[in-house]
Amino acid sequence: MRASGILMPVFSLPGPFGIGTLGAEAFAFVDFLARARQTYWQILPIGPTGYGDSPYQSFSAFAGNPYFIDYRVLAEDGWLTPDEVPAPVPVGTVDYGALYNERPAILKRAADRLLAEPSKAYTDFCAAQDFWLDDYALFMALKAEQGQAGLADWPDALRTREPSALAAARVRLADAVDYHKAVQFFFFTQWSALKTYANQKGIQLVGDIPIYVSPDSSDLWTRPELFQTDGQVHLTQVAGCPPDAFAADGQLWGNPLYDWPRHEAEHFAWWKRRMKHATSIYDVVRIDHFRGFESYYSIPAGNTTAAGGRWVKGPDRAFIDAMHEALGQGGIIAEDLGYLTPEVKTMLAASGYPGMKIMQFAFDSREPGNYLPYTYTRNSVVYTGTHDNVTTEGWRATASPEDVHYACRYLRCTPKDLTEAMIAACLSCVSDMAIIPMADWLHLGAEARINTPSTQGSNWQWRLTTPLTSLLADHIADLTVLYDRAPAAE
Repeated sequence: MRASGILMPVFSLPGPFGIGTLGAEAFAFVDFLARARQTYWQILPIGPTGYGDSPYQSFSAFAGNPYFIDYRVLAEDGWLTPDEVPAPVPVGTVDYGALYNERPAILKRAADRLLAEPSKAYTDFCAAQDFWLDDYALFMALKAEQGQAGLADWPDALRTREPSALAAARVRLADAVDYHKAVQFFFFTQWSALKTYANQKGIQLVGDIPIYVSPDSSDLWTRPELFQTDGQVHLTQVAGCPPDAFAADGQLWGNPLYDWPRHEAEHFAWWKRRMKHATSIYDVVRIDHFRGFESYYSIPAGNTTAAGGRWVKGPDRAFIDAMHEALGQGGIIAEDLGYLTPEVKTMLAASGYPGMKIMQFAFDSREPGNYLPYTYTRNSVVYTGTHDNVTTEGWRATASPEDVHYACRYLRCTPKDLTEAMIAACLSCVSDMAIIPMADWLHLGAEARINTPSTQGSNWQWRLTTPLTSLLADHIADLTVLYDRAPAAE
């Protein structure tokens, strides 16, 4: 089925509390998507964010971000009083420092009411999520006790999970542990309501999970033997990407690398559980850096750039077979961007998962891959650009004149019409799915860029301030129908 959707992070919604929420604004966006005849809403990872505010560096591969909890919904459910809901603030860029300081005090009031007389819904939630929830809550409580220090800097007894130290911590931090569990209940209650509403409107949610966990995460702390560590929960090798035309020193991500032989010996049980969790909260799951399952770039821990790394063979088909066994063969999008070897292409073909095509790359002379539309296959997902690209208007303003001229010749348009022409090319191409970032539908410039890889300081902050009008929804719907991507009328 040919279909289309819109890429829009939750944190970019125009919520009234300094960041996008799972409340009224999210439901209104679903209504907009439905009027625009869209089928998918793709978001970025929704886990709790740490240093650098990146959704790809989360404290947990399973938890939800407390920043997205809507206070108004908590008040409607009786967990806050109306006067405890803060006054709305003007929509501007996300101030993560303000969220970090404000959120815990307000959420604790709600948590205290819930924990004073736990509901059956809460106890059922805790039981259903016990495979990650208790460890995550204890990790967060210990992290606060340690002054928010990263896992690598914790005292040895706590970092290595010495049984007596953990037992004492569970007693000492019982209230804090319960708080974090209650907050996760609030998040997933609101998330479930949003997903149900979206599905009822014919909208499927496309989630996004990073291939790697954070070095400061409950995942590494709970199961360090699944990662390349020295036996004391210190990393020996870390993840990244080699130097290329976009980054002269490569990208040093610093994430733990998996001990793949250990995973394979356990029949990929951790990954099966992770993917089953992801497919329970999303309708479709995009796996970031999918090529890392075939081979991964390994950098010695302590290196200051990615230049000194090497490629190491990954689990390849054994991983794909395990995912097929656990999940079947659908519901996954493979982020397969970058340099792809024949081995990666073979693995992707064996998976049956659609890969990604980026229209901006088709006209970027620095991009060695061929992303011209005539090369696309049906089993693919096409984008004008992703969260890691500048908006198409921004690309038009910053790309070389030769690249812009080439794009305009190919798409038969003038420079001022390039964004609309690129959107139309995506919608009209053979790819089964087309996802257009909201900022491109709005023709926004580089100010709406979400992330610039290998940089810190101003990423993950853009928020939608432009009204989403019925006129825009009708325009999107018109093009969606024109290129035969609209869902069938009821």
